[in-house]
Amino acid sequence: MTRSLPSVLLALLLMTLAPAEAAAQRLRAAGVIDGDTLELEDGRRLRLAGIEAAKPPPNAAPGTRWPLAEAATTALAELALGRNLSPRGEARTDRHGRLVAQLQRDDGLWLQGALLARGLARVHTQPANQPDGRALAREMLAAEDAARAAGLGIWRTRAYGVRPADDPDMVARDRDSFQILEGRVLRVTKAGSEAYLDFGEDWRTDVTVHIGRVAFRAFTQAGIDPLSYEGRRVRVRGWVGLRSGPMIEATHPEQIERLDDSRTPAPKVSIAPPAEPPPSVSDPDDEDAD
Repeated sequence: MTRSLPSVLLALLLMTLAPAEAAAQRLRAAGVIDGDTLELEDGRRLRLAGIEAAKPPPNAAPGTRWPLAEAATTALAELALGRNLSPRGEARTDRHGRLVAQLQRDDGLWLQGALLARGLARVHTQPANQPDGRALAREMLAAEDAARAAGLGIWRTRAYGVRPADDPDMVARDRDSFQILEGRVLRVTKAGSEAYLDFGEDWRTDVTVHIGRVAFRAFTQAGIDPLSYEGRRVRVRGWVGLRSGPMIEATHPEQIERLDDSRTPAPKVSIAPPAEPPPSVSDPDDEDAD
């Protein structure tokens, strides 16, 4: 059964995006590769910046159906095909030769926001030196948060569920995958121009977030002292590695959200509502994270 969108999300949907400086660059999609990648009429590929749509895992057997990945691909086709598109901000080229951009339609609909609103993608921002890595991060996080609270799309499955940061064994099972964790930071250790956020008593086995030198500067430039995370409940997203226990490398501030602060409302942006309600998707509990 399709669930109705929460009122907070409807408020986001009904506002209008500010005009984009790059709106003069018109693009047309000839096809959809997957839930976050378009093939343009001129032969180039365009990757939607800042999100990761539901996809089959790399080891998926040929011919295996992945309903959430299919729903994301179908949704992007409905949103983009046959419409004039334009980058919101700068469209840049990544190391794979793809254009990467925040994308909006000729009627002002913001594609990233629409996919997040349907629960068919997660926010996956990049460092500032990557193409459009951190653009519209607050707005994307707000849309993702509303869809998760409503249990839409991927947020109905355990595969995409938020992992407890105080359970290193569970997090370790997700090694080499992109995950979202929540927990209270018990201790922050500063070592020179680096910082380590620990979620357990034993740094040799617990879940840790590492903020390296370059990232440390990015945090301080954003007005964030990494030491201020101590004792705070946070949500962290990133790739899980193993280094004296599960570890996520935080390369930019948008990877860490403080959950116990009184939040300043995110700026209102438009992701104009889809003409049809979001597609209902099955709840395949065994669908792996992409």
